Amino acid sequence: MTSWQQGRNSSGAGGAATLPRTTPGRYNEDMEQLIYRMHQMLIEELDADQISAMPTDERRRVVEQAAETLLRREMPSVGGITRDQIVARVVDEVVGLGPIDTLMRDPSISEVMVNAPDEIYFEREGILYLSDVRFRDQGHIQRVIERIIAPIGRRVDESSPMVDARLPDGSRVNVIIPPVAPKGPTITIRKFRADKLTIEDLINAGTLTADMAEFLKACVKLKLNILISGGTGTGKTTCLNALSAFIPESERIITIEDPVEMKMQQPHVVSMEARPANIDGKGEITQRELLRNTLRMRPDRIIIGEVRGSEAFEMLNAMNTGHEGSLSTVHANTPRDALARIENMVLMANLELPDRAIREQMASALHLIIQLARFTDGVRRVTHVTEVAGMEGSVVTLQDLFRFQQTGVDEEGRILGAMTPTGIRPSFAERFEAVGISLPAELFLSAPRR
Repeated sequence: MTSWQQGRNSSGAGGAATLPRTTPGRYNEDMEQLIYRMHQMLIEELDADQISAMPTDERRRVVEQAAETLLRREMPSVGGITRDQIVARVVDEVVGLGPIDTLMRDPSISEVMVNAPDEIYFEREGILYLSDVRFRDQGHIQRVIERIIAPIGRRVDESSPMVDARLPDGSRVNVIIPPVAPKGPTITIRKFRADKLTIEDLINAGTLTADMAEFLKACVKLKLNILISGGTGTGKTTCLNALSAFIPESERIITIEDPVEMKMQQPHVVSMEARPANIDGKGEITQRELLRNTLRMRPDRIIIGEVRGSEAFEMLNAMNTGHEGSLSTVHANTPRDALARIENMVLMANLELPDRAIREQMASALHLIIQLARFTDGVRRVTHVTEVAGMEGSVVTLQDLFRFQQTGVDEEGRILGAMTPTGIRPSFAERFEAVGISLPAELFLSAPRR
């Protein structure tokens, strides 16, 4: 006999069930069994096809009303906050993402990670926390996975145990299941921010300084080709979004992403998204193919959300043939590593180019590398603003214009330090004056400015 059935059999007059006692903030098996049983009963009473055809808001409202009716019928003695909590959880099970729906609704949470039924983490302000919410078992996680991937026509099974997807709100989802995840199904969700951070927000968050922001604004307006480098979760796309706001509204912008994350503010934007192969292994459209097509679309700016493969060659070629002002991101830990990554990606295009030819392409195409890192205090900071200065022999030369200097750690674990100029004036500084952009003469002085 289940805990839910025991509750019903111990009810008073009219068959009202007794509510299992719960411990706030902790998993309670009796409560979870109750929610599961109500979920099953609700599925039996509702027309699944009719519900799934409704708009999201209406679907949630209809299911909420049905759950309240069911709870009043089955457990008339339960009321107040407890009733609202049960109804909300049941609705999450029917139309949402189950236990993690509460985490997804929390605007302060940026990422949700399900490692096991009783091991769910979330990220808030760059720091990971272990959540109190739980799944019942691995089968419960698998049902949520099926709900995520069903609308996009994808499948996940032993023959295809990994899948990337996007939720209706734009959040990115990665799923892996056994056998590649021996411990059980795993879900990682990078939440989509509806409110795009501005450059002022990044200054206030300590990501960069006001002086540096003015310099980067001038670089975007000058149509320099900028590569934003950093590890996973360092804020590369956020920085790209913020810099893109400086692109004039008169320009035609074409974005290429996999998946779509950027929110451009300009009126003339064409967004393109790479497409994976279907269940039969057909229909794939790569970023490389999209980039090739972009060159026929009269772009003023080409923005690649993240360069990750053979499209790197087409990107460099576009930058070198009049399509200046391009922006992109790459996974790398240092500016030098970023160039090495781009070089390796060009080699993936199987063009049999010599190393020197590839490096010459990079040296002439790229102007600036912005390096980001996430520090132990959770703050994402720009650590280097580096100019791609040219070639010396067979090596691409780099020179740091700004560099973050850490001076210590305070009592609360916050990193102390400052972003300071290195004293090197960029080779393109004269171009600012030629187009009427005025920057402070002392901007590049090595002494910290007050």
